[in-house]
Amino acid sequence: MAGLSKETPHPTEIKLHQKSRILDITFSDGKKFQFSCEFLRVHSPSAEVSGHGPGQEVLQTGKKMVSIQKIEPVGNYAIQLNFTDGHNTGLYSWDLLYNYGLNQDKIWQRYLQRMEEAGASRELDIGTQTTNHSCM
Repeated sequence: MAGLSKETPHPTEIKLHQKSRILDITFSDGKKFQFSCEFLRVHSPSAEVSGHGPGQEVLQTGKKMVSIQKIEPVGNYAIQLNFTDGHNTGLYSWDLLYNYGLNQDKIWQRYLQRMEEAGASRELDIGTQTTNHSCM
């Protein structure tokens, strides 16, 4: 997580639209960004997704329909998002979210390029999910 500076704009409004799976964030400088839940999930700042350094990112696939179940504040500098796929690690700091907003198109296009290169899909592949069943 990038460090916060005194110049970092902070959110004045955070609004989740459940049906459209969009998170609106308005910052103190008047900038407003809309993030899809999928964007935020596949770019989670958690070690599970981002790795522990450059080049260690783990490509997230099958997240097109993911939603946010709960938003939890973390001090005065971040939020933690709880996603419907069970992912809930990683802190989304104000500066990270602001950077995502400013660079969202470029970040998203890079993600789509990585998906294409990997031959992966944004759709959830039911056939590859593992389910534990037991018969008694």
